Amino acid sequence: MIINNVIYVDGIRVASPVTVEETIDLCDSLHGMAWIGLYSPTRDEFEAVAREFGLHELAVEDAVVAHQRPKLEQYGSTWFVVLRTAHYVDPQEIIEFGEIHLFIGKNFVVAVRHSEHQDLKIVRNRLESQSELLALGPSAVLYGIMDQVVDEYHQVVMGLEHDIDEIEIEVFGGRPDVSKRIYSLAREVIDFQRAVTPLNPMLTAVRQDRTGLAYDQSLDEYFRDVQDHVV
Repeated sequence: MIINNVIYVDGIRVASPVTVEETIDLCDSLHGMAWIGLYSPTRDEFEAVAREFGLHELAVEDAVVAHQRPKLEQYGSTWFVVLRTAHYVDPQEIIEFGEIHLFIGKNFVVAVRHSEHQDLKIVRNRLESQSELLALGPSAVLYGIMDQVVDEYHQVVMGLEHDIDEIEIEVFGGRPDVSKRIYSLAREVIDFQRAVTPLNPMLTAVRQDRTGLAYDQSLDEYFRDVQDHVV
């Protein structure tokens, strides 16, 4: 379902269209940027958005089905970005993963969220409070979302480190059942690495202009900061 549909001009919210068709018309007439947010849409729900923005059918299929690896792909004049979100559930010592899929065009961002924990309202509010940053266009939205996703990774790392410390105490305390806990936690760490590791080369490619994704050079320091956190 569509949960947000907003037009920005120079980083300022100027309209909240009711339909996708109205979004296209306003975006053109106002020379603004559209930012549409969807939450776990069905194929039928996403069809109108895909049709109006000319999104490639292969990328649309990925966005609807989900279960994708982190990646950045170009389809004509649109870029398709997949990010994996992570939320640590401490009592069960498991990581709940979700996905955010982004379609980035010259004057629009379509964000598809498959995660209960990663609310992009936080990102939207933050960028709206920094209108000069948001005025830099769709790439600024990409930065904001990536930054939020990576910030959430820090909470996962803290949870894992806490449980590892507990395991060390159990090992030296001679607890016989600790091997099962070690195995389970190791599996969570491996899955977490699969979510995080692809982001470093992805950000390197963006910053070295090897993706074709044009962005204002003033954003480079922001992407660099995200990459530092990823490393």
